[in-house]
Amino acid sequence: MGEAKKTEDFSDLTIEEMFEQLDGVIRQLEDGEITLEDSFARYEAGMKLIKACGERLDRVEKQILVIDGQEEEEG
Repeated sequence: MGEAKKTEDFSDLTIEEMFEQLDGVIRQLEDGEITLEDSFARYEAGMKLIKACGERLDRVEKQILVIDGQEEEEG
């Protein structure tokens, strides 16, 4: 399981892959086997993943609303 990417660009990942990385970050933090400094770095990476997931889900939701609107106009 890879670490969260160092940059904030998660565009090449699927939502599922982002959730998988986030799950890995959570497990690392829960294990308590890393230093405090590493914990902060993992926390920051996790927060960036959460933000990226939220943005991606918002885009998908907007696409669904557009599709639903088009279907109502056609029906």
